[in-house]
Amino acid sequence: MKAGIHPDYKKVKIKCICGNEIETGSIKDDITVEICNKCHPFYTGNQKILDSEGRVERFRKRYQKK
Repeated sequence: MKAGIHPDYKKVKIKCICGNEIETGSIKDDITVEICNKCHPFYTGNQKILDSEGRVERFRKRYQKK
């Protein structure tokens, strides 16, 4: 490995806007994210499927077994 050509790899904390912090390694000094596994709707169970135009029902009606 050549000396002086690689960036400095250091331990940093990834900060989410919800307050969660994750420790990892990176070449960047400060990492901030908008969503993480603690506040993402899929992982928290608050996920909502929006079906405002009835697409799911139309699909089921069209492709149901006869």
